[in-house]
Amino acid sequence: MTTPLLITGQERYADVRDRRLAAMLAEEDAAEELGLNPLERVSCRLHRRWLHHCVHSADHVIKVTGHRWCRDCSSTASVGVNELTGDVLVCCEKCHQIPRGAATQQIVRACRASLAAAQGFFADQTTVVALTS
Repeated sequence: MTTPLLITGQERYADVRDRRLAAMLAEEDAAEELGLNPLERVSCRLHRRWLHHCVHSADHVIKVTGHRWCRDCSSTASVGVNELTGDVLVCCEKCHQIPRGAATQQIVRACRASLAAAQGFFADQTTVVALTS
């Protein structure tokens, strides 16, 4: 019987070109094991990208929690991130309103933190802040 090999975060993301992103993916994977809410991540394990680069994917719609979902219209909300200004806009694709609720606020907060981490601001503090909040 063979023992399964443990893959470290660095090995798991060895093929990710952006080494800052690879380090954040590994750090957040480890932080999740210690209690980090996966919805507070600034990197995306599924897409292996910064959250603000893939949050528009249908994979990030969570109807139950209201993430990228307008409960008033029962419709998907789109997310736009302006990388120059740091603005994040969440808008219902049906009624064109901003979905109310904590999930929308969390998306904006996580996208802004993702953008800052990708640009090298607060790279060492992003996960620590999320764990202590």
